[in-house]
Amino acid sequence: MSTDIISSEPATGEQVWRGPVGDVGDTVARARRAWPAWAAQPLTNRIELMRRFANEVRREYDNLSHLIARETGRPLWDTRSEIDEVIARIEISIRSYAERTAQRRLDSALQGSSALRHKPHGVMAVITPASSPAIVPVAQIAPALIAGNTVVFKPSERVPATAELLVQCWYRAGISATVLQLLIGGADQGQDLVAHAGVDGVLFTGSAHVGIAINRRLAGNPGKVVALEMGGNNPIVVWDTPKITDAAVLVVQSAFAGAGQRCTAARRLIIKATMYDALIDEVRRLTERLIVGGPFDDPMPFMGPVIDNSTADGLTESFVYLLSNGGRAIKHLVRLDDAHPFLSPAIIDVTRMADRPDVELFGPLLQVVKVDDFETAIAEANATRFGLCASLVGGNPQDYNRFWAQVRAGVINWNRPTHAHAAGAPLGGIGLSGNHRPAAYYTADTCAYPVASAELDQPRAGLGIGLKDA
Repeated sequence: MSTDIISSEPATGEQVWRGPVGDVGDTVARARRAWPAWAAQPLTNRIELMRRFANEVRREYDNLSHLIARETGRPLWDTRSEIDEVIARIEISIRSYAERTAQRRLDSALQGSSALRHKPHGVMAVITPASSPAIVPVAQIAPALIAGNTVVFKPSERVPATAELLVQCWYRAGISATVLQLLIGGADQGQDLVAHAGVDGVLFTGSAHVGIAINRRLAGNPGKVVALEMGGNNPIVVWDTPKITDAAVLVVQSAFAGAGQRCTAARRLIIKATMYDALIDEVRRLTERLIVGGPFDDPMPFMGPVIDNSTADGLTESFVYLLSNGGRAIKHLVRLDDAHPFLSPAIIDVTRMADRPDVELFGPLLQVVKVDDFETAIAEANATRFGLCASLVGGNPQDYNRFWAQVRAGVINWNRPTHAHAAGAPLGGIGLSGNHRPAAYYTADTCAYPVASAELDQPRAGLGIGLKDA
């Protein structure tokens, strides 16, 4: 039996990449051997290598964007925007390290000085999903390398070709092949990597059930730093606003961009009863206009397929379950191609469901709940074990202040899509969405630990009490 990993195009089924599964033990051992020399490099050298990496990505702009489109099925316009984010993320990571882990010194005359510096942890495992196969790993690898860690990068087995090209860009920039290593594999390799005694920290982005398993596996090892960036059952609340079309566009962008395969996508639309008919009509009308197609189609589609047929089957089953348990279809989920995982974006009203499943349906499936008052809207937004992001559309400043104060989420937006995110902001959630170690701008916090020092250039001490006469 072959142990090779194979990635295929969701849109066509054609093979993109094939290669052997990596050896976890050998990979971690090489990373441990490389760490002392890499950590001893001047920070300026490590930063310069990051900037060279950004230049290599610029050179591979077309190849990377096309490769991501092939491996994920996302439209080319969408994958190009991801490469733009990758390039921008390098300078953001450099600024983040300077701000979040800055060195500080306080002089105090005869008491000497106190200092705050940061040290790298050692070997960091970076484990990432298929949905954003370039920006998510770069946003974690770059801070880890800047801080002086070596990295073992284990991407989703669905996007190894993108991961390989990214790593080649790092190598051409001057990063040693032992400082950053690519570990190809599936769930077994991921589990072994997390538990390996030679790994000092884990940066994980992915589903809640895998993140929970990692948390349990490492619960007895407090010395290993773990940052979990997981998904969400994210609400978007639409309240009093005369701008129905704008509100509908924000809902559609939040729910269906990337075929709903973003951790920050809106899964639930909570809407004021008096606005229900007008908004739902506009959301449905706009959704019906969305083009679903292959990544290189002309005209260019708004969204492509989901990642694979098993995901498409699971979403179809979930829609049928909701429909069979009190849901009312506003726009049916339709399998557009029997052979490939193309789905039409779907909308279903679950207001009358007695027991709504609190799960992340990772795809183009939006659930709608109608409410009468703002208190109920907030209660519905919080009716989840997740807590990644939430958005309020409409309302007044007082409504937003109340929404911000009472909604449990790590990202809370107003009149912006759920996935809108400022470059200099953290990204992370609470509950099943994370473990209070946010990513993005705050990834630097997880990649180095603070060391406090009290210092004098010469020993100077005395005992002034409790001594017998000489």
